[in-house]
Amino acid sequence: MNKYLLIPLALFAVLVGAVFVVLMRGRDPHEIPSPLINKPAPDFQLQQLKEPAKTFSSTEMRGKVWLVNFWGSWCVACREEHPVLMKYGKGEVPIYGVDYKYANDATDERAGAMQMLAEEGNPYTLVVHDPEGRTSIDYGVYGAPESFLIDKDGVIRFKQIGPITDEVWNKKILPLARQLNQ
Repeated sequence: MNKYLLIPLALFAVLVGAVFVVLMRGRDPHEIPSPLINKPAPDFQLQQLKEPAKTFSSTEMRGKVWLVNFWGSWCVACREEHPVLMKYGKGEVPIYGVDYKYANDATDERAGAMQMLAEEGNPYTLVVHDPEGRTSIDYGVYGAPESFLIDKDGVIRFKQIGPITDEVWNKKILPLARQLNQ
């Protein structure tokens, strides 16, 4: 191979390596940063799952630190996450559930969500139903489960993509929630 060809190839490899190090420094490659972190959480007003005549608005949570969890009864990962939420749901950090749209028939999905909570327990302070998926879109949810820790001013401070585990709860969510509550 020509030695003059090796010089540009070596420079290119160094450049690629430097870009990789800068982009990945301190980041878990499985975590996708959210553009919503440290931005106001999108406001929503949705029907309550169990009592559709009543609504819940995210503005009702101003002054409180809370977690909003987008989930669906159809979601396998949500069912895996459910026991963890049951363990921590009635503790220091109130968890509000958003029944994430899946099927075109929102009536069946509402019934499926209520059946799952009746059978497996309800870890949520309150559950709302997002039949058209508009709130989920506003939050940038592209799969379930996804959760957002929101501070007293209504600002998103943490996003969890995928199931919350004991480790995520105890090492990320709970410490940050305690800090935000001070």
